Amino acid sequence: MSVAMWEPDLDPKPILELPLVILAEKLRNEELSLESVLGAYLEKALQVHQETNCLTDFLEECEKQLQELKKLKKYERGPLYGVPMSLKDPYDCMGHDSTCGISQFLEKPATEDAVIVKILKAQGAIPFVKTNIPQTLLSFDCSNPIYGQTLNPLNLKKTPGGSSGGEGVLLAKKGSILGMGTDTGGSIRLPASFCGIYGLRTTGYRLSYSGVSSVVKGKKTVVTVAGPMARDVESLVLCLKALLSKDMHHLDPTVPSMPFREEVYSSTQPLRIGYYETDGFTQPSPSMARAVQLTVKLLQEAGHQVVPFSIPRIEYAMKHLYMGGLYADGGATLLQKLEGDIVDPSIKSMINSLRLPNLLKRFMSWILKYKDPRVSQDLKAFSGVGTPKNLWQQHTEAEEYQQEFIARWRSLGIDVLLVPALDPAFYIGYPGKTPDATSYTSLYNLLNFPVGVVPVTTVTSHDEEELEYYKGYYGDENDKNFRKAVAGSVGLPVAVQCIALPWEDELCLRLMKEVDTLVKKQKGPNPKVPTRQPCSIFSHLTPPPPSPTPPLYIQKLSRLSQIMHPRFRRPDVHAADRSPVGWSLKPPFPTALDRINPEAGKLPDRSARALRARGAPPAAPPRAPALKRICKP
Repeated sequence: MSVAMWEPDLDPKPILELPLVILAEKLRNEELSLESVLGAYLEKALQVHQETNCLTDFLEECEKQLQELKKLKKYERGPLYGVPMSLKDPYDCMGHDSTCGISQFLEKPATEDAVIVKILKAQGAIPFVKTNIPQTLLSFDCSNPIYGQTLNPLNLKKTPGGSSGGEGVLLAKKGSILGMGTDTGGSIRLPASFCGIYGLRTTGYRLSYSGVSSVVKGKKTVVTVAGPMARDVESLVLCLKALLSKDMHHLDPTVPSMPFREEVYSSTQPLRIGYYETDGFTQPSPSMARAVQLTVKLLQEAGHQVVPFSIPRIEYAMKHLYMGGLYADGGATLLQKLEGDIVDPSIKSMINSLRLPNLLKRFMSWILKYKDPRVSQDLKAFSGVGTPKNLWQQHTEAEEYQQEFIARWRSLGIDVLLVPALDPAFYIGYPGKTPDATSYTSLYNLLNFPVGVVPVTTVTSHDEEELEYYKGYYGDENDKNFRKAVAGSVGLPVAVQCIALPWEDELCLRLMKEVDTLVKKQKGPNPKVPTRQPCSIFSHLTPPPPSPTPPLYIQKLSRLSQIMHPRFRRPDVHAADRSPVGWSLKPPFPTALDRINPEAGKLPDRSARALRARGAPPAAPPRAPALKRICKP
């Protein structure tokens, strides 16, 4: 090999700066060692976690997998050979919990890897950490009573979005180069837009969802999907190509055998692009509208045709179909999973509403029909559909709406659609106060269209000034809280969504690439983006002489394991009582949020009372802060 297992003087920064396509090529050609790359990302992931609290588990088997990969001959190496990557918490990894942020799923390690994880490993990827999520995954904040609050690395007072928030943080700060998220109402796209990265919500059933944990299963109207998250469009393409191998259909026959269509992605034919600046349900922030205007202008100048598009019956789609489909059982399944658990503040308002008797929900819905119509419709949706007949009718209405939307699409003769993403990032605690803002993302889970997010600009001081005049379309509490949530965001990223019809994921990626290329061209060359020339720092390195001291990447594995391993993460587990009620949900070291504001987001007192009431064992003595533990000589 051309480099050592780990060179003490080797600066990991050039490795972290390499785009995925170039890094994967260097790994396959042995221009970089597997150990040096994994070591660099382990160290960076640990650093990012200390700042933002974004990780939930360390996958210690990554070391064994690395050693197995080294035995492969060159022609046996997959396209992701040696690439370290992160996984969202609900992806099953054998021997590890997939908690979804709830105590019922603790201490129930998966018996095998999820289908997607198996394929990624077969293609050479090395999953090494799992990332944080909101409790139940049904929130676009990123907080739960088990692992705490994750912070946005670009502004520690803001949320990174959810439910794939930990992935967004780790990728934005280069603690990972590729990640996998899930999306029920924008859970890939919201963290991507809040953190300034790229994400793809694939067409439902294009990728296997077998082995991905979920609090609420059985939904049909609202489609939850898996999808990649990365730092550029080419990385998403490479990941999707690797996933859409023949193994996908072999391991999960319910997924169609449909390889990546390179000819669609690589086409240079001009596109006819529909666009809108507002969905007519949630007034966009000034930066959201400006991002679409900017992108439309660039596309027009590049020779593409753009035409205005309007969404049919958006309120009906969001309240009756999306919300009605998500809570068709009246929230019964969700509430069952939360029995005996602490409810995180980020979802408490929603859970309190679901716990009301159905008769009271319907009465309050009637009372609020004219005073607060959106809350009224939420309460009606929270009551559930009632009977199987009504459920089938709801499914039929969703299918009819999808056909109505496609008919409008076809009438304009458009190939793809360009729309605002929801941004900039919200202040922590505000996602639960502004649930209707996700209309920009949730609609396409109802329609089951592939959608990608591309960052195109940042919030300006002029955007902030215009925000002062924001009123919203309804003038209700949701609109008032939206204005407060996005304030104070100068410099934060703003993205757009690129949308295609079902099963046309490659066309969606093509529009993403076109937008990304034009935006970067307008901004000019970025000195931080490395070129395709080989890095000279790697050419002169030779393996060091044998030493009894373990390589640094092994030491980093050990350090990360000490912080992330369940044994250390949950010091209060009683040996004789492995049930969740015997656990302390207080983190063993100060969370990132504690360091910013010791009074914000705390649950220890309430947690302690709850545990004492259940007869939990006494808490273990407090340990030294994590940063001191890992920095000991």
